Amino acid sequence: MADHEEDLRTALRMSMQNSPPEPKRSKPRDGPAGAPTGLPEESSEVKTRRLQRELMATAAEKRMLDAKKASPSPSSVSGSAGSSGSGLAAKVVRKDKELSLEEVNLGKGLSEEDAKQLFSMVFGAEVTKGILAQWSNQGIRFSPDPETSMGLVQHEGGPCGVLAAIQAFVLKYLLFCPAELGKVVPNMHHDMGSRTLSNSPCVASNNFASLTEDAKARALIRSMGEILFLCGSNKRAVIATLSVIGDDTERSKDSLDDEVITKSLEGLSIESAADLHKVLRVNTYTTRESAFKRLQAVIPVFQSRMGALLFLISALLSRGLDLVQADRDDPSLPLVTAPFGHASQEIVNLLLCGQAVPNVFDGKMDLGGGMSLKGVSRTVEVGFLTLLESLNFCKVGQYLKCPKWPIWVVGSESHYTVLFSLDTTVQDENELEGRESQIRKAFDAQDQSGGGGFISVEGFHQVLKETNVELPTEKVDLLCSTGFIVWSEFWQVILDLDKSLGGLKDSTGLMGKKVFDLYHFNGIAKSDLNGSQISSGGETPVQRPRLTKLRVSVPPRWTPEEYMTDVAVSSGSGGNESGGKATEIAKPEPSQHAPLVDCIRTRWPRAVCNWIGYPPSIV
Repeated sequence: MADHEEDLRTALRMSMQNSPPEPKRSKPRDGPAGAPTGLPEESSEVKTRRLQRELMATAAEKRMLDAKKASPSPSSVSGSAGSSGSGLAAKVVRKDKELSLEEVNLGKGLSEEDAKQLFSMVFGAEVTKGILAQWSNQGIRFSPDPETSMGLVQHEGGPCGVLAAIQAFVLKYLLFCPAELGKVVPNMHHDMGSRTLSNSPCVASNNFASLTEDAKARALIRSMGEILFLCGSNKRAVIATLSVIGDDTERSKDSLDDEVITKSLEGLSIESAADLHKVLRVNTYTTRESAFKRLQAVIPVFQSRMGALLFLISALLSRGLDLVQADRDDPSLPLVTAPFGHASQEIVNLLLCGQAVPNVFDGKMDLGGGMSLKGVSRTVEVGFLTLLESLNFCKVGQYLKCPKWPIWVVGSESHYTVLFSLDTTVQDENELEGRESQIRKAFDAQDQSGGGGFISVEGFHQVLKETNVELPTEKVDLLCSTGFIVWSEFWQVILDLDKSLGGLKDSTGLMGKKVFDLYHFNGIAKSDLNGSQISSGGETPVQRPRLTKLRVSVPPRWTPEEYMTDVAVSSGSGGNESGGKATEIAKPEPSQHAPLVDCIRTRWPRAVCNWIGYPPSIV
């Protein structure tokens, strides 16, 4: 065996002779110098395989460079002279060498210290085996049903926050960015803040059954890569895999299939930091091209029962464990919440905006004394709505409520689902809606109650000044009489105030009713649907992933509340616009209610929703 190793080393040296100057080969990633102690020593067989891989890679590089010398491309000719040309060739060699070895590279293991920090951060010290089982048995797979084939299916409770966030990005690519799916490196630069979607309205197709498996796989890979780079501040993406799977993938690229992975994972459980230290392997990528190639090679691993957990770990490591803890208000609590093992808001925010902040309002909230609460600090691609806002437990800020694309993760007390529109114009604002947003933003900026909806008298006067609202003196005195101003009371005054005085009352009826469609996807496939399905033979009905289409009608802002329950504005775009006449009212479409409607109304106040069939479920 020693002679064989020496022969391989000799061949390796000989294969590199008479080659153009190139950088020294770094040590293989699966056996780096200074690797964490406690890992088993490399066997002779493993050393032999590693040297063989090195030899094959070197030979491939030499053939590539010889081919380039024989028929150089324009770019290589222009950069071939002088030391700068040699440096460019060296960069090309390094890049191609990295890509040629990615599919067989097992990556680095975590140190014992990092493994302990990671496990404690995610699960805490008192996690149950049931919660660990939930997170170790959820893959990232599309639904097999044609009508929900664009959706990720969930079999275990807990990881829905991870799946819903990925699902939202998948819909972004499938619906609005299909051209990106054919590119090796998608145009994912985050300089799109100035984009105005209303200038180029887009209506996507709802023929989800026609989506090809290739398109869905590409959308999934692009979505995972975008999220990981978002977590890595657009500088890096860390991809976590498992050593027990890597042993098979290095033998043959084609062996990375469901059967091999399932067999490799037999008996594997993650129950402690020691288990993570033993089996977890990570690779760091600084270019999108290399990261996407890696994701494409190992996507079956993320489809396996360990997929959701591995992706969460990848996102946390992409952000950096220390930065994740710095993002949080209380880093002592686990990210997976007790007692049911749900993904925390910090996990969802990390995947949606790249920071593990615990709150959903915009920016920071100063509590005084040097203390503050952290919220979302930037515009996001896909947003977030929550039932908790309708219950007055929190206030979702404009960043999450008005994302770049009309796609929202929807949170309830125990589950995450996805709401989306096929039409990018559903978020367009007319003049008075923009005015409302301006007033609400100014009010929220003065709200120091944690989203409670009230401000001080001093803050109220600042809001009036910033928004040019001219309230009668008696109205100002009445609102300030209690020492603080409540949003609902202020809002009612604004509705009753003429537009000429800075309010929203508009007798011309120029702002008509909005009517549009929304779709709601719930990927859960484990329980009965709100108890509404009746089984025969005493068997428990099984819920399948469900896609519900909702017709949404949003009345004009000034429609009196007493008309909302019995009558509605005519379906005409602006009701009756004839000079000064009252807006025409007519019998409404039959309204339906479900908890999802309350979430929708946090985005479109007083919306009326209708659907066919079972009510949309957010649990």
